Amino acid sequence: MTSESIKEALKQVKYPGFSRDIVSFGLVRSASLVEGTARVSLALTTSDPHVPAALKAEVERVLLSLPEVKAAVVDIAVAAVRAPAVASGGGTAGGSPAVKHIKYSIAIASGKGGVGKSTFAVNLACALAQLLAAQGRPGLRVGLLDCDVYGPSVPLMIGLEGRPEIVGEGADALLVPLEKHGVKVMSMGFLVDADTPVIWRGPMVMKTVQQFVGSVRWGDLDVLLVDLPPGTGDAQLSLVQTLPLDGAVLVTTPQLAATNVARRGGLMFKKVNVPLLGVAENMSYFVDSVGQRHDLFGTGGGSQLAAGLDTLLLGQVPLHPDIRVGGDTGVPVVVSQPAGAVAQVFRGVAQSLLDRFALAGR
Repeated sequence: MTSESIKEALKQVKYPGFSRDIVSFGLVRSASLVEGTARVSLALTTSDPHVPAALKAEVERVLLSLPEVKAAVVDIAVAAVRAPAVASGGGTAGGSPAVKHIKYSIAIASGKGGVGKSTFAVNLACALAQLLAAQGRPGLRVGLLDCDVYGPSVPLMIGLEGRPEIVGEGADALLVPLEKHGVKVMSMGFLVDADTPVIWRGPMVMKTVQQFVGSVRWGDLDVLLVDLPPGTGDAQLSLVQTLPLDGAVLVTTPQLAATNVARRGGLMFKKVNVPLLGVAENMSYFVDSVGQRHDLFGTGGGSQLAAGLDTLLLGQVPLHPDIRVGGDTGVPVVVSQPAGAVAQVFRGVAQSLLDRFALAGR
C-alpha cells in the first residue's frame, strides 16, 4: 500500500464541522505503511482542544478498516494553539499581539456568492463607525478584514487603493491597515495588482488568512468585521482555527436558492461553536418611482432562514440603485446619504450588534 493510497482512504475523514476532508485541506503531512503498521502525520492549527482528539480517533478508525493495516500510529502536530481569553470588553481575543486589543470579532458570511455580502459588510462597518463616533468613542474603533483572497472587492467599495505600510522587521513585522470612512481595512486587493489573478491551492489560502489575522496592526478595536468568501472551505476553516469569533452574521437574498446555501453556512458555524448573531436579508424588495413595492426575489426567505437556525432577522435591505453607486464610487450609501432610508436599515443592524455586545452608549 502506497502513501497515495493511504491518503485516498483518509479522504473519508472530514474536518469537524466541515464537508471537506483532511487531505484536500492539506492537513496530512505524511502517510506510510511498514510491516502492517500505518503511520500518519497531521499538522493542525486550532484553538479547539477537542479537534485533535476527534481527528485522531477517526483517522485510526479509517486506517484499521483497511485490510493491509494491522496497527495505526497517528501523530498530530498542533501549531499556534490559542485558547480564547476574555478581553476587557467581555469578548474574546487571541493570544497574538496583533489581535489582543480587538474586543469583538464578527464574521460576515453568505454561503452563496452574488447576494451582496461584501456590499453589506462595507456599509455595516461604516454604520458601526458612525454609531461609535456618535457615542464619543475615540479614534478608529472598527476594522474590516476582507478574506476573499480570490475576488477582493472591499477596496473598491470603500474607496481605498495603494499598499499597506509595513512596520517592524522579520517575524515581528506587521501590516498597517488602510483607513477610510472611520474604518481600518485590510484586503488582498491591496497586495496584488488588479490584473493579477490569485491562483492558489487551499493551504496557501489558509496561510494568507492566518497572516491577515495575526500580522496586521489593528490597534484598539471595538469590532472587527471579517468578510468571508462564499462557501465553507479553506478560508472559513483557517479563520475559525485562528481567530476566536464572537459571532457570525449570515447574508442572504429572499429566494430559496440563496437561503438553502446560507443555511448550510449557518450550520457550519454552529458546529464549530460560533454563535449566530442573526440573518440579514439583502435585496429584499424594490420600490419604483411611484412608490410601488416589488418583491423581485420573493418574500420571507430571510425570516424563514432565521427561524430555522433559531436566530434573529436583523434587517431587510432593499434593492436600491444608490447602494450600487456607492459601491462603484467608493462612497458607501451609509456615508453619502446617512439620513436616507437605506442607511437607516444598516444602522439598525449595527445598533443591534452593539446592543448584543453591550457596546451601545459606552
